[in-house]
Amino acid sequence: MQTIDEALEKLNRSKFRSGFHLNEKDKEYIKNKGMETIRSHAEAFIRERLAPAQIPNDGKQTPTRGHPVFKAQHACACCCRGCLNKWYKVPKNKELTKSQQEKIVNLLMAWIQKEMEE
Repeated sequence: MQTIDEALEKLNRSKFRSGFHLNEKDKEYIKNKGMETIRSHAEAFIRERLAPAQIPNDGKQTPTRGHPVFKAQHACACCCRGCLNKWYKVPKNKELTKSQQEKIVNLLMAWIQKEMEE
């Protein structure tokens, strides 16, 4: 299993995935809310939109803008079950475990932290 740094490096080599970045408005939102709140938003989005075994609108459930976590999900290939399967071999049609959800959130937060430092 790859580390967060290995995953981020691999994602950075993808022209599509590496094209996602936080803008100043996103960064300001994160500064105002704090990383703890952003993490709780990420946990909720993953639990509600990605963790269920059956997702009726899979592939379309994550907007590309509107919240910094959405951008992180696309940048990290954690936007839909199809991308999770392609990039991380996470099977479709099976509910994500708490451990899998936590790993996804940790990856998203690592990406957000890197973006905040740039």
